[in-house]
Amino acid sequence: MEVGREGIARFFEVVLPHLNEVQRRVVAGAFSEMLGRGGKSVVADASGMSRNTVIKAEREVSEGIEPSERLRPPGGGDKPLIEKQPGLLEALDELVHPDTRGNPMSLLRWCSKSTRHLADALVAQGFRVSDDTVGRILKSLGYSLQAPAKEKEGTNHPDRDAQFSYLNDKASEFVAAGQPVISVDTKKKELVGEYENKGREWQPQGEPEAVNVHDFIDPEAGKAVPYGVYDLANNEGWVSVGDNADTAAFAVNAIRSWWQRMGSARFPEAERLLVTADAGGSNGYRLRAFKVELARFAKESGLEITVCHYPPGTSKWNKIEHRMFSFISINWRGRPLTTYRTIIELIAATTTKSGLRIEAEHDHTGYRTGVKVGDAELAAVPLTRHDFHGDWNYTISAA
Repeated sequence: MEVGREGIARFFEVVLPHLNEVQRRVVAGAFSEMLGRGGKSVVADASGMSRNTVIKAEREVSEGIEPSERLRPPGGGDKPLIEKQPGLLEALDELVHPDTRGNPMSLLRWCSKSTRHLADALVAQGFRVSDDTVGRILKSLGYSLQAPAKEKEGTNHPDRDAQFSYLNDKASEFVAAGQPVISVDTKKKELVGEYENKGREWQPQGEPEAVNVHDFIDPEAGKAVPYGVYDLANNEGWVSVGDNADTAAFAVNAIRSWWQRMGSARFPEAERLLVTADAGGSNGYRLRAFKVELARFAKESGLEITVCHYPPGTSKWNKIEHRMFSFISINWRGRPLTTYRTIIELIAATTTKSGLRIEAEHDHTGYRTGVKVGDAELAAVPLTRHDFHGDWNYTISAA
């Protein structure tokens, strides 16, 4: 009998409260090892443990953990505050729950309250806890902390948090049903040629790689336009590297390439696709051409395509930014991007300890800019707007 993510989450919900620290790691490590590829992410999401703890747990199990009376290895230090103060974890979860963008099983989970306010609320309930400790506990539960600068980015739309919640619910619904969920965006355009690329790499002492003094664009090589597609459930990605323009046709063709090269094999029974995208750019919610191109892809693939856009001014919360693009930037830092082949190879060579895998390809197509979509052409798109913010959330049928 196959057990889905909800079943696994229910298992951990029932079992973990009855286990000590070592026993929790043994159960989590064994479960992760049994699941195989992607097991660490599934167990971390389902159990509420941090990914690092699950990685450590699986390593301990695979190396043959010995029975012991100790809950911690020698030198393990003081007990966590959540053990010294019973009820702290539950009280924090109760405070956070109404203000999370998504539920605990969501792939897109954030906390909208500051750690200082949460700590103050806990102190008022009689707990002894600092805001730093609250931050560490939230991180162990799988939350992403929001930096104040990012919180104020762009226009603070009144329905911002409601849209995050709606998007999270859709993502959870699709993943639970075994349907693909992807995050898409255009990475920063890069100069192609012997130009400085910020960062450092190992070279023989006194022999740095020589690059151009000035960053004048090479008219023949131009700029590389990387458009990425990230599969949230499987930690896999695709990047189409264009050399022409970042248009709606280019964006949708990257999604099409991902589906043909990776997605269809990963989801052979898929009938629907959820696309999470920024509010602007080549995949913006106001861009008519994006909807027209998606309709063509839906008809070709037979997929019903649902699109949920992030609210305006929240592009940094797009999962592809910090789950894929950031690692690509780390992998090629200090390396001059001399040719398109170099860019493709560096992208495809990007990996992480969590198992990130990326494929990439040079898209040579010459995309036209300034394409106008008339009212009649837009009206022909089989598009159904959702009841909540139909401008941000809509579904295109495969008809």
